[in-house]
Amino acid sequence: MRELLIYHTIALTLAIILDRIVGDPHRLPHPIRWIGALIAALEKGFLGKEDAASEESNSRAKGEESDGKAGKKEKAEFVKGLFLCLIVITVTTGLTTALMYWGYRIHPFLGMALEIILSCYFLAAKSLCVESKKVYKSLKKNDLEEARTNLSMIVGRDTEHLNEEEIIKAAVETVAENTSDGVTAPFLYLAIGGPVSGVLYKAVNTMDSMIGYRNKRYEYFGKTAAKLDDVLNYIPSRISAILMIASCGLLRIGSKEYSPKQAAKIRKRDRRAHKSPNSAQTESVCAGALGLALGGSHMYGGKLVNKPVIGEALRNAEIDDIIRSHKLMFVTEDLTWLLFVAVSAGVIALMLVAA
Repeated sequence: MRELLIYHTIALTLAIILDRIVGDPHRLPHPIRWIGALIAALEKGFLGKEDAASEESNSRAKGEESDGKAGKKEKAEFVKGLFLCLIVITVTTGLTTALMYWGYRIHPFLGMALEIILSCYFLAAKSLCVESKKVYKSLKKNDLEEARTNLSMIVGRDTEHLNEEEIIKAAVETVAENTSDGVTAPFLYLAIGGPVSGVLYKAVNTMDSMIGYRNKRYEYFGKTAAKLDDVLNYIPSRISAILMIASCGLLRIGSKEYSPKQAAKIRKRDRRAHKSPNSAQTESVCAGALGLALGGSHMYGGKLVNKPVIGEALRNAEIDDIIRSHKLMFVTEDLTWLLFVAVSAGVIALMLVAA
């Protein structure tokens, strides 16, 4: 058991390093894409092909209310969505469990190699940095059209008419929110149960991103996926927010551009300023740390969706705020890793004493 914990600690550490170096190689097979394909196939089997009316409905922002109460059809859709979640979770965790079991059984180094590769796939710090940095580079050369196009690849809102400051804030929001969803939350689940709990988290997260919408097609069908995602992110999002505030303190040592005091203040005030119980946790910290007002009302699929403002506009957003959000994300991941190593070392020490 002690040896497995040591292997696990080394594997997850190397996975972070590998993610920082290679990120998300688009040309290689990717488990998340396979999970997405499975979800899409099951959705088509349960609901049939999406018609034009549903496509228009699906373009609405997540959280939009749908009319009417659940009847027999809605209850049937809820059950179908529940079965989809059960199938996806069973298949993904079952295959991953078998892979890891036989990998470590054949040889510990093979098991470690598999754990490193899978864990790297489930972490998104480098890819999040790369994709948002495309927006940064476009703005640096004053190409707003290119910046809007690049931004549209990572956000759900309409980007066609955003000005420079709105583009910057949208990029910062995405990095801030995904610091939890794409970095620290999957890391915490990987720390707890390796690739098995990691794939469980990513499967639920992917289901939520694909069917967890409150609209005509997914209001009842995607309810289980949306609720599961809320549950799995509840504790990690709060841990992420606390670690992000601590990261502000560390970054403050070398730069006065970050304010841990303001980050803690805005997080306390605005952490619930979102329809999701988790999304505003890290977003509010980032807004406070940089002195920006994020969130607010935006266009989604040609429709205005009203959302509360998070943070205070102590200054105008700058292009370099995108880079500052990257630094905040990476230091938060580093602190998450240090927490994991400290806990692992403590457990290993207790095992040695008990032996």
